[in-house]
Amino acid sequence: MRSALFDQANQEKQSGQRWTLQSNKMLRVLLGPEVIAAQGAMVAYQGQMDFAYQGSKGLGNMMKKMVSGEGGNVMRVTGHGEVFFARRAEDVFLIELTGDALTVNTSSLLAFDGNLQWDVKMIGNAGMMAGGLFNLQVQGAGVVAVSSDGPPMLLDCSQQPTFVDPQAAVCWSANLTPQIKSTFKAASLIGRGSGESFQLGFHGPGFVVVQPSEGQAVVAAS
Repeated sequence: MRSALFDQANQEKQSGQRWTLQSNKMLRVLLGPEVIAAQGAMVAYQGQMDFAYQGSKGLGNMMKKMVSGEGGNVMRVTGHGEVFFARRAEDVFLIELTGDALTVNTSSLLAFDGNLQWDVKMIGNAGMMAGGLFNLQVQGAGVVAVSSDGPPMLLDCSQQPTFVDPQAAVCWSANLTPQIKSTFKAASLIGRGSGESFQLGFHGPGFVVVQPSEGQAVVAAS
């Protein structure tokens, strides 16, 4: 049997490293130590794996899940072998934390080391306004994998106020607290993803990563 499908470039990468980009669209993670992953991000695995649904942590996050079906739901992956993660052929990036913290838009989260401390938080009343706007804050020493719908842009928020469509924000410095800015005018919507005319405002020492897409519009739960 012959096909370009069987080229060496398409075969599984055996790097021996725990976190490996199989391609710029797919992530390979080698288990031993457990991994926390976004529910639905797994596309394949080899070996013996157990996927335990985590849901949202704590009673406060139960309220968040009621606002949105997304709600930062994750799964705990344990076992031996390798597991592959991807999301809608988006670009995958690895971020190594060295004791610091990062905030990730849950719609951009793929996976992270299970030893990292984490919590799902809702931005002010934006969850009600957008049908559920949740972010995951991770801290410690380990790796976080995120996806971007196209080549991302890194913006420095320290020089001047920076405003981002909620669905275009991938991740940002954990020390930054985004503020909700409404730009509603009759017959004028700025940004498509949120379904509302508001943006996330960032200002201070830090960064925000923006994807060149507003993703799939979030529909408020009925």
